[in-house]
Formats: sequence, structure tokens, C-alpha cells
Amino acid sequence: MDGHLVADFTSDNPQLTLLKLGHVEVVGTAVNNGQGMQSLAGRPRMVSAYITAALADNSRRAYQGDLQDFLLWGGQVPCSPEMLAQYIAERAGVHSPHTITRRVVGISRAHTSKGLADPAKNDLVRVVLRGVRKAHGKPQRQVVPLLREDLFAILPLMHGTKGIRDRALILLGFAAALRRSELVALDVQDLEFVKEGLVVHLRKSKCDQESEGRKIAIPWGRTSACPVKAVQLWLDHAQISSGAAFPSVNKSGVTGDRLTAQSVALIVKTYAHAAGLPARNFSGHSLRAGLATSAVQAGASILKIKEQTGHKSDAMLYRYVRAGNQFVDNAAGLVL
Repeated sequence: MDGHLVADFTSDNPQLTLLKLGHVEVVGTAVNNGQGMQSLAGRPRMVSAYITAALADNSRRAYQGDLQDFLLWGGQVPCSPEMLAQYIAERAGVHSPHTITRRVVGISRAHTSKGLADPAKNDLVRVVLRGVRKAHGKPQRQVVPLLREDLFAILPLMHGTKGIRDRALILLGFAAALRRSELVALDVQDLEFVKEGLVVHLRKSKCDQESEGRKIAIPWGRTSACPVKAVQLWLDHAQISSGAAFPSVNKSGVTGDRLTAQSVALIVKTYAHAAGLPARNFSGHSLRAGLATSAVQAGASILKIKEQTGHKSDAMLYRYVRAGNQFVDNAAGLVL
């Protein structure tokens, strides 16, 4: 298999055991030019380390899984546009167009990260992918926002140490419009209490691939649902001064172990169900969507909402805007 990488997950060859995005080695180089590989020893690892750092952890894991699926199917790197088009066609009835598109991106990155020709840019691949979207496409499922009234419905249901933590977690996630991964990644040191309220120092996020960081201001609340007071109460109650801001809690108390992103979704769903809301429609992202939509309904400007959510583009943000003001100045309402 000169010049190709096959799905050998058991080999002790370090060139093959590094089978993941940014670490794909072209086996033919080692076979055809052994001296060349020796002279470059260690350099592929140096390059791949920075390729790895360029991607967020979740993105890297997703791309690794996508590449693995392609290799297990019988694909190889590098591959021809015809092979990639065949892979897309055979996966079309099994996976959603969204999943297939993401996998093509992963395969594309496996090529471009090594300076190889990108088969995904070929017209054949683009046409086949477009056909799959048209034939199997479905409306994208929108995240159901946890609105302000929903928030006030679930807050009274939180009791005990776990309830104090959950209250702080949900209110902060809502007020700062955080993604679930950002919420559980927070350390106590990332929370700065100031005279005006709280400043959340977001060290890294999905849209901040360069790790520039971002500061999110949370003012003192005007109601009993004050996120600043809730966070203060939680940190004082749990006596946490460092490490994860939202660790897990068991019967013995605070464990110190960081919550997982999936835990946030489960917490939201649990309280939604207890409040009589359709729990299956909510997710961890409902907190972020809830702030954006509720802010629109409260009359906040797009600029101010964008400052809080950190959206780089307006496209995704306008989904929340449309959901929040679809009945405001509605054309049918003005006529009928």
C-alpha cells in the first residue's frame, strides 16, 4: 500500500499508532526513503503537536472519529475524489447529511494537514454531497430555549447542597449565555467579583480557537434570581477556593471532581421535568439559547446580546432573534 495509510489500529509502528487528525503519516515515505525518515525523526511529532493545538478538543475528537469511520469503511489517505464520492454515496442512507458533511471535513483536514491534495474540493465530491443533502435533508432541529419564565419555574425546585450548586450553575449559564462545555470548564479563579457584579473570564471557547479569552459581565440581578448572589452562595457553602467552580456532589458532599458537559444537559432536563416542562426538548444549550431569546423579548439590542453571547457572526444569533420576536409586528397580526 505504497503512499497510503490503512486502518491498522493494532500496529506497534509509531507512524501508525498516531492515527488521528494531524498525525496521519504517509507510510510510503517511510518505505521508499528510510534515510529520509530518519533524518526527519521527531519532526512530524513537532508539527502535529501544533496541528492538534489548533483545534478545540471536541472538534479534534469528532474529526478523529470521522476519519476512523472512513478508514474502517476501506478508505485511505490520500484518497481519490472517486473513492470519497463512493464513501459518501454508501453512507447516505445510514447517516444524516450533517454527519456526512462533517466527516468529509474531517477527511479533508487529514489531507490538508499533510499538504496532500484535498479530494473534497473536487467537483464530483461536491455534486454528490449536494445530492445527498437534497435527497436526505431534513429541517435542522432547533434547540429549545429555557426562557425567563421557565427559569423562574424551576428555581424553587432546587434544595440542599446539590440544589445550591445547580441554582448557581443554571443562573450563571443563562446570564453569561455559556455553552455547556464552557460552563463546566470554569475554575474558581475565572470568577472575579467586582462592585458591579461578576466578571467571568472565559479562557477558551468554541469560537475562540486562538485562546484569546473573553470577559463576560454579569451585573447584580434585580430579582431573587440573581446569578451573582447564587454563585457567591455556592462558593461559600461548598468552601471552594480553587479548582473546578462546579464540581460534582454526592451523598457525602462536594467531591471536587469536575462535572461533565453531559451533566449540564441532565441537570436542565431533570428540573424541567420536575416543573412540568417538556424535558426531552431541552438540552445544555438551552441556557445559552434562553438568554438570547429572552433578551430579544425584553427589548435588548442585537449588539448587546452579541456582546454577551460572543457570537462572531449574526447568522446563528438571528435564529434566536426570530424565535424571540416572531410575534412582534407580525404581518398577519397587523392585517387580521
